[in-house]
Amino acid sequence: MSGARRTIVRACTVVVAMMMSVSALAADKPRFTSTEVEIDIPDVTLINQKGDEVGFREMLLGEQPVYVEFIFATCTTICPVLSAGFASMQRKLGDDRDQVRLISITIDPEHDGPEELKSYLDRYGAKSGWDFLTGTREDIDLVEKAFDAYVADKMSHQPLTFIRSPGTGQWVRLYGFAGSADLMEELRKASGE
Repeated sequence: MSGARRTIVRACTVVVAMMMSVSALAADKPRFTSTEVEIDIPDVTLINQKGDEVGFREMLLGEQPVYVEFIFATCTTICPVLSAGFASMQRKLGDDRDQVRLISITIDPEHDGPEELKSYLDRYGAKSGWDFLTGTREDIDLVEKAFDAYVADKMSHQPLTFIRSPGTGQWVRLYGFAGSADLMEELRKASGE
């Protein structure tokens, strides 16, 4: 074997070993973290995808578990992954989807009006029980800050999902990309099962 060929083989061996190490590290790292948090829900009026004004606090304090995510309609990175989780969850629940309330809140209210919100939900096949909310910049900022999810630049937002258990009123913050099976497990916990 020539010296050049030996060098290439060694380099390839090093690259494969590095890839295997990275792959092993990634397998050990969880897809998301879960933390209990306290949230003081602001009493603001927001607007849903139908153009209706809704009392935000009342939406969150119902009898079923509530899931909240912060997204925007033109996002092509984090938001589609989070929304795909909500869509999958609704499909898995089928006719029982009223067991949970799903709420997406835009972090780009200047561009996300009811028409954009409705179009976004339609893309994901959203059914009743999943609302997408917008409002004034001031009200959206209040909501983001209450959930410790505020970012000055929408391009810097993080993959966050918040879950409220109706029995205890306790909130859980998921940071990262929980799959639909993970979201269903969190629903089971929030429902007290």
